[in-house]
Amino acid sequence: MSATAKTLGVAELQAMVENSPFIAFCGLKVTELDLERQALTMHAPFRAEFERGPGTKQWHGGPLASIIDTVGDFAIAMLVGGGIPTINFRVDYLRPAVDTGLVAKATVRRVGRTVGVADVDLFNDKGALVAIGRGSYAIPASGN
Repeated sequence: MSATAKTLGVAELQAMVENSPFIAFCGLKVTELDLERQALTMHAPFRAEFERGPGTKQWHGGPLASIIDTVGDFAIAMLVGGGIPTINFRVDYLRPAVDTGLVAKATVRRVGRTVGVADVDLFNDKGALVAIGRGSYAIPASGN
């Protein structure tokens, strides 16, 4: 991380959430931020619009992937001072998420000159690991 990078706090990240129609629709809330550990935790409530099938209360994989990508992006953003584009990300689904909110915990693995990498663990409300992901994000040439 550059010595001149402006870091973001909880209020600034939450404002970024609220400023994006899609991310705001997902209901993401910043619940913990640790700049020293380069870690970010966010919560996503269950919504009927996220269901895999009507009445199942099972999350569809698309919203799970969106949450992983968003929380990974925001973990890098908190270190570089603003939103950044995704280069690539992957998701491994480990178990169904049924009738539960989700907790996404991102850990930044690297912030280089041009690319940042974050890992995200996605848990259900009982603490069971639902999915894991890793994203690569483009770092702006001269800050944001």
